[in-house]
Amino acid sequence: MVVPSLDGLLLLTPVLWNPDQWKAVVVHAVLGVLLLTGARRYRARLQLGVLDELPSIVGRMLIATGIVAAVIAARHEQQSAVVFLTNAALVTALVVLGRALTTALIAWSRRNRISRHRGILIGGGPLAAGLADITRDDPGYALEVVGYVDDGPSQPDPPDVPCWGKVTDLDATVRRTGADVLIVADGAFSEREVLDAVRAPACAACDLLVVPRLHHFQTQGSSDRIGSIPVMRILTPSLRGPSRLVKRIFDLVLSGAALVVLSPVVALAALATRLEGGPGVIFHQERVGRDGRVFDCLKIRTLTPRDAQDSGQTWSVSHDDRVGPVGRFLRRTSIDELPQLWNILRGDMSLVGPRPERPFFVDRFTADFDRYGHRHRVQAGLTGLAQVNGLRGDTSIADRARYDNHYIENWTLWLDLKIVLRTFAQVLLARGR
Repeated sequence: MVVPSLDGLLLLTPVLWNPDQWKAVVVHAVLGVLLLTGARRYRARLQLGVLDELPSIVGRMLIATGIVAAVIAARHEQQSAVVFLTNAALVTALVVLGRALTTALIAWSRRNRISRHRGILIGGGPLAAGLADITRDDPGYALEVVGYVDDGPSQPDPPDVPCWGKVTDLDATVRRTGADVLIVADGAFSEREVLDAVRAPACAACDLLVVPRLHHFQTQGSSDRIGSIPVMRILTPSLRGPSRLVKRIFDLVLSGAALVVLSPVVALAALATRLEGGPGVIFHQERVGRDGRVFDCLKIRTLTPRDAQDSGQTWSVSHDDRVGPVGRFLRRTSIDELPQLWNILRGDMSLVGPRPERPFFVDRFTADFDRYGHRHRVQAGLTGLAQVNGLRGDTSIADRARYDNHYIENWTLWLDLKIVLRTFAQVLLARGR
């Protein structure tokens, strides 16, 4: 968080000598930090070099500057636009200078072994041995390889690197060694076992680096290097740090605005539900969220459960005889889900994410469907990638899990915005359950 905070402060400096333009400066600073976050300019790299980042930093700052300058010019304030552009050029230079200084500081801390990470190799082949050698000899990577796991037969260990067992022992190994970096190299293991292992709770908090299978082909697709060996940094799906903060701000702004705008709709829906089925308009139900935590999920009642067990253990299907005309309309338009905007503001849910399910079905689906439990690495959502692709109600659980895990592992703010827009379009067309 140090680098984005520094960038934000540097971008706000024009307020000191041009206080009249404080609104433009603040918007420019927010846009700049958001664009740099989206371009992953705040992710730590193994190979440090400000010149490698320069095109991306300057490009994003030009976009932020162009947007704000266009708004100022549209208001026929040409002189103010010129002043703003001058200040923007100055602060862009300050951001680049700040990045050079922080990069130099990080490099110094690595060389002096102040900043260190502990890594586990997945695989014990020749490539893994080479990675162990490079990181041991060059403190600039700030990476201490403390061991490896592999499913192959007994073989000589890479130099000074002990074997901690099989791939299935990875989670326990991470806990035992305190490792925070995983490197998928070469060895006798199956891809499926690796996928399951790196999604385990302790491993999910680690940075994941993967050596491409065809690593001998040096391409611009490689995001980083250890020596001459290209490695791909797999984005951490737990939405930590700046990404999680950006997503939370997105949730608060949109859900807060939606709650204000749609409150009359919720009130009318509640009144219609009361007239159709009597009291108890808001329905409370236990649902499973991030890391398996149970929370109180809010909905407008659309059916009358026969008893408490029926509510928690009966799967919803189309044409349920417990659903009246009002409830059917609320379901088709997804209006019954609107009280969950309060769950979002409260922090139980996110605007976009895997839809939360009841504990009874979570236990059942986790046992029956591969990687269903991996959906709970992030907060549950009001809408999700599975839902906008037609997987609502009585549809394939396996397909839902695949879509949800794809969303988690490929999250961007733009993906959230696309899902929100697609959801809005489907609600207008009444393509609900």
